[in-house]
Amino acid sequence: MRELWLLRHGKSDREVSCADIDRPLKPRGRRAAQRLGEWLHEQHSRPDLIITSPARRALNTAQLVSDALDLHEQPTQEPRLYFQGTEAIKNVLAECPATTKRILLVGHNPDFEELLTDLVGEDNLPDTEKLLPTAALARLEMPDDWNELETNCAKLIEILYPKTLPE
Repeated sequence: MRELWLLRHGKSDREVSCADIDRPLKPRGRRAAQRLGEWLHEQHSRPDLIITSPARRALNTAQLVSDALDLHEQPTQEPRLYFQGTEAIKNVLAECPATTKRILLVGHNPDFEELLTDLVGEDNLPDTEKLLPTAALARLEMPDDWNELETNCAKLIEILYPKTLPE
């Protein structure tokens, strides 16, 4: 089974005076990303490939998860994950090796929520005000080809929220 994991970056510090792309994580965002990575490690659940937005908050989130999973490869930075829209994200996925079974993308809303809605279908999503709050991870069962990402082609496995993970 092929899986796509969509991880929204951890809570960022909006009070820091800097360009949006340079905004860091708040301590709460760092803890949430770390907790999610630790939980994935406990579940023996690892991505084959991590691709992240170049925004500092996404990079930091990706690195914290990668470190918790004890992965040796650094996350790959991809500018198309920084507010370029769902088609750009689908193009990134289409370029992934065909042998890759589990891909973790780390990025931003609204793009991730829009992609999730497109791939799974609005009727197949939980009825909640915010699908992907900061540090939420959506796991999707995907088609056998990263190039075949049509509307409603995926199945939502689960959405994980660090604050609800068992200790």
